[in-house]
Amino acid sequence: QQQLMESGGGLVQPGGSLTLSCAASRSIVIINVMGWYRQAPGKQRELVATVTRAGKTNYADSVKGRFTISRDNSENSVLLQMNSLKPEDTAVYFCNAETPWRNYWGQGTQVTVSS
Repeated sequence: QQQLMESGGGLVQPGGSLTLSCAASRSIVIINVMGWYRQAPGKQRELVATVTRAGKTNYADSVKGRFTISRDNSENSVLLQMNSLKPEDTAVYFCNAETPWRNYWGQGTQVTVSS
């Protein structure tokens, strides 16, 4: 049973926008941090953005000013609004939920930025 369900990936032209969403199963309680990571072909998985339960955010330098992460604690969900997308943003994006006991990962959603 998949605990994190992602949606919103796709193909977009440079300069375009996409919104990724992730919903965590209600069975996952006390999620301290939710976030997005990405992995491009031939590269390691890297942090994109995280948000704590209190709403404190953290962004990779490469996406600051272009991406916005937000969270709905009541719905156990997190959004990633991506603007001014660049070809180098092309990757599989993974949702992450951190609890006091373990990390959960989504299956990933492909984002391709190309003309």
